[in-house]
Amino acid sequence: MMNIRKIAIEKKLSIRKFLSAINLFAVFLLLATGIFAQQLQIEVPDRKPLNIVRSSAIDAGDYVYISGQGPQRPDGTVPDDFETQAAQALENIKALVVAAGLSMEHVVYVQVYLEDVSNYERLNKVFVKYFSRTPPARAVLGVAGVPQSPLEITAVAVRDLNDRKAVIPPNYKTAEPYTPGILTHDRLFVSAMQGRDPRSGVVPDDPAAQTNLALEGLKGVVEAAGLKLSHMVFVNPYLTQKIPMERMNEQYARRFEFGNTPARATIVVSSLPGNAQIEFTGVAVRDLNLRQSIRPKNMPPSPTASPCVFAGETLYCSAKSGFIPGPHGGVYAESTSAQLRQTMRNQLDNLEETSMDFTQVVYTTVYLDNLSDTEIFNKVYVEYFKTPLPAQTMLQQLPPTTRSPDTEGHYPDLEQMSFIAIKHPAKLKSAD
Repeated sequence: MMNIRKIAIEKKLSIRKFLSAINLFAVFLLLATGIFAQQLQIEVPDRKPLNIVRSSAIDAGDYVYISGQGPQRPDGTVPDDFETQAAQALENIKALVVAAGLSMEHVVYVQVYLEDVSNYERLNKVFVKYFSRTPPARAVLGVAGVPQSPLEITAVAVRDLNDRKAVIPPNYKTAEPYTPGILTHDRLFVSAMQGRDPRSGVVPDDPAAQTNLALEGLKGVVEAAGLKLSHMVFVNPYLTQKIPMERMNEQYARRFEFGNTPARATIVVSSLPGNAQIEFTGVAVRDLNLRQSIRPKNMPPSPTASPCVFAGETLYCSAKSGFIPGPHGGVYAESTSAQLRQTMRNQLDNLEETSMDFTQVVYTTVYLDNLSDTEIFNKVYVEYFKTPLPAQTMLQQLPPTTRSPDTEGHYPDLEQMSFIAIKHPAKLKSAD
């Protein structure tokens, strides 16, 4: 500790830097002793966070959860061309990974949100430069908008590289810079598997056939890791409006045990790469004994989604909206802020079922009907979390809907939120 003080004095470090150095030293000390008692907020030294309603990253011990990063440079400017913009987003992720004491090799999973999916090949050129060997699992989707145009990239990094391993199904071929699956000490992260014939690359016309091809792709990666679909704890079905939701759900429900399905965030998006219309991505737990579905008493069993599922100490919760559960349920609030309060109530039901609360949430994904509601959303959102706030990704997946009630007085969803929480006795602690 005296050495740290001496360095701080000699180099005239600010109090903020000094405290950050102490906290980083504490992290390494806890890791060395095998005790990691607190989750830490991660920020890049000397870089002011662009978003005051979230942490740039949360170090939850085994994993670091990184908020969606856009193309802004540290000085706030944005490059002109897409490839430089994509590189800057990855540089921003790299800066946070390094601030957590890791490297880009530790990244196991990324999601990329593109406002223009035609930039997909340009994105791949940039990814090759940052992930030259054993790239992470990845999902890419086209959306109507992100806060930092024209793209946003989010990431998960594992702290221990010893068990990080690529999972590639037999006869699987791709030249793209992602790995079908990345196995860690306790989880499997699965790339987006699209609804196309793996041999010909053709997307069939039938939505059910597309859904089954995507599910078979998901299953293939899971089985290549020595697991089964029953090990899945969270799934993102991404589909365009060309795939009827009921057709997708019919096929999906056949793959999982009723009432014990993975947590799920089903998102209708603007577009997908390669003219695909549906893809599935997600996370599985290696030890089935560590998997537990959670269902509040006011939620009936579902054939398609569990409210939340544990992977050990990590709780993955399905996307929730301002839906009032129970008899005559539905979305009756007409404003984003009112719907969000009901969403938070619904998510609190999930947390309380496990004796947890919002202080243990480390990451949220927010889907807004219209990004122009961001300020309205944030004003309510921050009421439910204490400092440090969770890491967060926000996006608008489709053009805004018509905000009119139907004949029964139900309004469309204006926001949805899924999240990850850690069941841990210690509260979140800021590294600042």
